[in-house]
Parts: sequence; C-alpha cells; structure tokens
Amino acid sequence: MTMISLTRPNLADLPGYEHALAQGWSPNTDQDVSREQLEQLRRNPAQFLHDLYSSPTIRLPNGRDVPRLPAHDFWISDGEFCGRIGFRFQPGTEELPPTSLGHIGYAVVPWKQRRGYATQALRLILPIARAEGFSRVMVTCDETNEASRKVILANGGILDGRFPHASLTGKIKLRFWVPTAE
Repeated sequence: MTMISLTRPNLADLPGYEHALAQGWSPNTDQDVSREQLEQLRRNPAQFLHDLYSSPTIRLPNGRDVPRLPAHDFWISDGEFCGRIGFRFQPGTEELPPTSLGHIGYAVVPWKQRRGYATQALRLILPIARAEGFSRVMVTCDETNEASRKVILANGGILDGRFPHASLTGKIKLRFWVPTAE
C-alpha cells in the first residue's frame, strides 16, 4: 500500500488542488463547489487559500455565514494532491454547533479512491484530535456511502445512530464515534 502524508494547505501545492477542481472534484461532499472554488482560486490564489482555511466565517450550503470553528486542515498527498481532511472542534467540549455534522470531514479525489488513502488519513489525524484533548471524535457519513462507512469502521468507529440530513431532504446520515487512542 502506498503511504500518504498530510500537509498543510499551501501555495506550492495549490496547482494539485486546482487540477482536482478542474476535473470536477468537490472538497464538499454535500454540494459541488468545484466551479465556484476554481473561479476564486484562479482570481487570486493567495486570497483563496486564506478564505478557505483562515477566514473568520464559513458559508453554509444555504448561503448563510457562520463563525468558523477552530480547525486543523490538511491536504492528503502521495506525492501529488489526493484530497483533503480536516478536524474541527470547540475547545473543551465534544459538542458541535448544529451547522457542523462531525469533528472530521474528508474527501478523496475519484482517481485516488479505493487505495486506502481516506483510512490512512483518518488514522493520521486522530493523534491531532487527541493532542487537542479529545478521547473520541464524531464522524458522520451518508447512510448510502459504504466506502466512508468502511473507513470509519477500520479506524475503530462505533455506530451511534442515524439522523436525517439537515439540508438534503430524504438523505440519512450515520453518526459514529471514533476513539483517538492508539
């Protein structure tokens, strides 16, 4: 199996992210933001990176801006861009605002899927969550997303229920708790 690494988003590796967007990959698994992000990136790459990972707010699918949670964001790499993973949290509590469906979100580009990259990336980000004081993290996926369910289970995820998706009518989400201990 090819080993991957997690790198902080940066200008030097931005062409790989741009290529993925140009191929139609969306870092958001609930809505396709590829075209919108590609336009912003090409207009001003440095501003795009800042807005994506450092702005004080994030825009929800309904267009509403909400405060950005503290987060550790990474790009997945096997020598080239493979996707993204992030850990978002509220310091001192497992609780998340209703606008956040889980502590960890990830998306792998289609041409790098089925190689164990998401499983490795989740395994690599768990010590970061542990360093922030979390003994477990919530990870959710669509009920129909068998690949993501396998990623979560491979990392020790324990199913903790199902619930209707907040913004996508008819979609059911699964909620898992993943321990951060080695």
